[in-house]
Amino acid sequence: MRVLIVGVGTRGDVAPYTGLGVRLRDAGHEVAIACHRPHAALVTGAGLEHRDIPGDPLPLLPAGKGGARVSPSAKLAMFAEYAGQVSDGIVRAAAAGADVLLLNVAASAGEHVAEAMGLPSMGVHLQPVAPTGDFPPVMSGLRRSLGRWGNRTAARLLFAVPSPAHAGSAKALRARLGLPPISSREAYRRREAARWPVLHGFSPAVLPRPADWRDGLEVTGYWWPARPAGWRPDARLSDFLAAGPAPVFVGLGSQAGPRAEHYTDLALRALRRAGLRGVLQTGVPGALDDDALGVGDVPHDWLFPRMAAVAHHCGSGTTGAGLRAGVPAVGLPALNDQPLWASRLAALGVGPAAVPFRRLSPERLADALRAAVSEPSYRRRAAELSERIGAEDGSAAVVAAVGRLA
Repeated sequence: MRVLIVGVGTRGDVAPYTGLGVRLRDAGHEVAIACHRPHAALVTGAGLEHRDIPGDPLPLLPAGKGGARVSPSAKLAMFAEYAGQVSDGIVRAAAAGADVLLLNVAASAGEHVAEAMGLPSMGVHLQPVAPTGDFPPVMSGLRRSLGRWGNRTAARLLFAVPSPAHAGSAKALRARLGLPPISSREAYRRREAARWPVLHGFSPAVLPRPADWRDGLEVTGYWWPARPAGWRPDARLSDFLAAGPAPVFVGLGSQAGPRAEHYTDLALRALRRAGLRGVLQTGVPGALDDDALGVGDVPHDWLFPRMAAVAHHCGSGTTGAGLRAGVPAVGLPALNDQPLWASRLAALGVGPAAVPFRRLSPERLADALRAAVSEPSYRRRAAELSERIGAEDGSAAVVAAVGRLA
């Protein structure tokens, strides 16, 4: 069966699907992953087919790709253009051949494509966006609970009353596909009534499945990214690791891009203040001083177990990789689901309280890193969680679900 996985977004929204795709391929399916072109090497490096989705999500981050702020009306226009590009890309990717669609959170346009083409589909989500009273909607920007009723109501409203740009792109897409118009509220009601399946690629040991979720919403365990065929660590990185005590990792994901040099300098000052060595994934590669090395993409399953602690933006996949490695963690969350995962790290006892990205300073980062490496309970708890997570097989549930869809 031809399986098309649609991973719309930044690198972290694509990488976990490479490992999932390999498992589906090993189960006998033909697998393609549709994503933005900068992430094509992740897909082809895993031996899977890449199908291009045009557009660039980075300018939609709060500070914009170049660091410049834009007006709300300009941001809305940017989002509308991007949503149209994504819709076009999903249509072309599905038309190239697919028997089933697996859609990430940002690929909701794929539901309309599946309806028009008569294809079965399901969600493969890295974020728990379904309504629950346990926490506020993770893509809303809310950081405090609204109470159980308020949390659920706010999440339902996000599905039923999306942004004008999102609603407009869905309306245009349905017209293009020859489908009758439908409101976002009705589309949500249909999906819920049909118990549209959504599997979530994170561990129940990290975030238990909410008890108020409906049938069809399941938590499977993590989907680990595939390591590129033939990958070997750079000699400079291997030499740096061997030259002294275990360093700490500091990475900010896509958020650092517009101001890479600023955040690299901030991290260096924090390392010197804490008296630690560091591997920095902040956008400036190469030797930064005697005790710090800047790196590009390095498989986290190889790098993180060699760290004394990891400080990162708390994307779902990076959070899982740190826990899998069994090392203490410092959350540096910025937006969307990141504050949720950061709060879970602290609640699970694997690291100190998070340092929100907007409050990041050399002093705060240094204090958090020092606490992470010096408190024995953090490493002990991280090791316990690593053992539990390592016993899970999140991909197996997806393989079984695809078989049922067939």
